Amino acid sequence: MRVTSEGLVKLDNEFQGYLEGEAVTRFFQEFDIQFSAGHWCAGEFSDRFCKSYTDDPHFEPGIAADIRRVKEAGIAGIELSDTLLRDEKMRVSDALIQTVQQALDTHRIIPTNMNTNVWTHAQWKWGGITHPDPGRRAAALEYCLEVVDLAKRMNCPTVQLWPGSDGWDYHFEVHYGKQLNWFIEGCISIAHKCHSLGLRFGTEAKQKEPREGNMILNTTAKAAWVAHTVNQALGETVMGVVIDYGHEQMVGNQPADSLYLLKRIGVPINNFHINAAKYNSNDEDRITGTDDIWRLTEFCYAAIETGYNGWFGEDQFTYRTDPVRSMALSREMFANAMKKALQIYRIKDQLEAAQATGDAANTIDVVKKILYNG
Repeated sequence: MRVTSEGLVKLDNEFQGYLEGEAVTRFFQEFDIQFSAGHWCAGEFSDRFCKSYTDDPHFEPGIAADIRRVKEAGIAGIELSDTLLRDEKMRVSDALIQTVQQALDTHRIIPTNMNTNVWTHAQWKWGGITHPDPGRRAAALEYCLEVVDLAKRMNCPTVQLWPGSDGWDYHFEVHYGKQLNWFIEGCISIAHKCHSLGLRFGTEAKQKEPREGNMILNTTAKAAWVAHTVNQALGETVMGVVIDYGHEQMVGNQPADSLYLLKRIGVPINNFHINAAKYNSNDEDRITGTDDIWRLTEFCYAAIETGYNGWFGEDQFTYRTDPVRSMALSREMFANAMKKALQIYRIKDQLEAAQATGDAANTIDVVKKILYNG
């Protein structure tokens, strides 16, 4: 992000009132806010109750169409997954790579991150790089290392490992200490390869789902500790974390608080996943900005103050609404939340003076008009 005194002045004139349409694009350009979407946001949604929510006979499936829909939503970047670039035998496909690269070039969309989908394969249902069987554990690691090469080939600056199958469903199911050691050892290997290719590596915490007891990294704090441990082992700051706004809601954390924690311990944030979810609820992945505007604005404020300069990526599953319209709405409402955060940042001295009193009523007085009228 880029915050200047000249830009902040424009909040009162060029960016006055609610932002929509072309004003959102100009706002992102002025403050260098990089906004992307996961390819999965563009449609073809399914869950355990309904195998497909798409009943439009004209809906075009496939990654090339997903990239086009992301463009139609006015979004500049897209997150990819390695499974998009593999054939039915899980082999990297040159033909699929060519299709994706051509679509990216045609629509001028930037690839922002490569997700590693070990958890989508039944052979790793008991874990990926923490599988109890040494052979399958090694195979999962090799798969992850292959994804690093794929990220480099696709010009993705970061590689992400979301350990969806690593964790447990029942008490006494796993040896927690061994599982944690396996995970750290695997991350050291992946981070080492990323570093050798000039890429950054990150992992993402989530309390549960698809694991029902806990995923191995159930909080951002634990993910940060793992990343810190890996970086110490490598002697380089290679590994960071991805913060998912909805996952923070699941575990009952304040998203803004995690940003200051990571800043303090020196673990980088590689990416943000933004969406909406109820507090202490499930990973709903709804349209951004449709829940607590106080919490979202505070999160945006923390991103500004801690100097985050990466991508803000939509991670949403809008089952019953048009995906293009839903992605565009998330982009628009995130812009307006970020505008409120910048307005508060402009008077941060007043806010910090109010915070110093210890009286919450004083801080509410500072921000209330911005949150409800800004």
